[in-house]
Amino acid sequence: MNRSLSQTYTYLFLVPAGIIYFVFFLLPTIMSLFFSMTWWSLTDWKFIGLENFKTFFTESSLNIGFKNTIIYAVVTCSLKVVIGLLLGVFLCTKIRTVGFIRSMVFFPTLLSTIAVGMAFTVLMHPSQGFINLALKTIGIAGPDWLGDTNIALLSVALVDVWKGVGIATVIFIAGIMSIPEEYYEALMIDGGNGFHKFWNIILPLSRPAMNSVIILAFIGGLRSFDLIWAMTKGGPGFSTDLIASIIYKQYQGGFYGLSTAGNVILFVVVSALAFPLYAFLNKKEVDL
Repeated sequence: MNRSLSQTYTYLFLVPAGIIYFVFFLLPTIMSLFFSMTWWSLTDWKFIGLENFKTFFTESSLNIGFKNTIIYAVVTCSLKVVIGLLLGVFLCTKIRTVGFIRSMVFFPTLLSTIAVGMAFTVLMHPSQGFINLALKTIGIAGPDWLGDTNIALLSVALVDVWKGVGIATVIFIAGIMSIPEEYYEALMIDGGNGFHKFWNIILPLSRPAMNSVIILAFIGGLRSFDLIWAMTKGGPGFSTDLIASIIYKQYQGGFYGLSTAGNVILFVVVSALAFPLYAFLNKKEVDL
């Protein structure tokens, strides 16, 4: 009798979460899949099959977003992992101002992404921006950071890293500080130095933290939109267009069905890349 009541209450407690999941995730997903195969407006719709997906994949102005999105995600993810790990190691040392430095590293994460984008748009101005003016004082001619099609995407990616590396650093600090002190003591007894400490203890034992940073940063890079839109709006030309910014442009142009198809494609791309990466990293962590 008690076991029956326990099972009944367990399932009843799941009902509110199930309703929320259905209303805010499952139902919109199903509707997106349907409307991605239609031409629709706010008052009418017409079923057109897979035409929206064909258009998205065949037009060069739309297809270019795939390449930029992968490049952007890989660059931002890699830099956040490397810089975050190095900062995490440094900020776990016994220095007097470690608390202040940790706060300064994490501070950009608290800022609005739009505000950061607008601020760096001014700082990266080719002739009046602070960055190029500073370079000019030491005899270096600064480039057109956001106007040169060859470096515009990288420039935005660097701003993304500056803003988001604080989260990566905090995760690495938590992972490093969870390593037992006995490992360091044993290494010192064996005559190990700072490099051995990093390579043989910190790097392998902070693998769970690194896996978390990789997954979060990579997915964030694939889904990025607000910083790109605030700084370049996908320009110059289509050089900084990502899948998300292309979707927004199609929506602005009134191509609602095409933009909905783009959202479905983005969802599939993120899932197709993130889940295998997650499984691979978890397998490596188990093998360790």
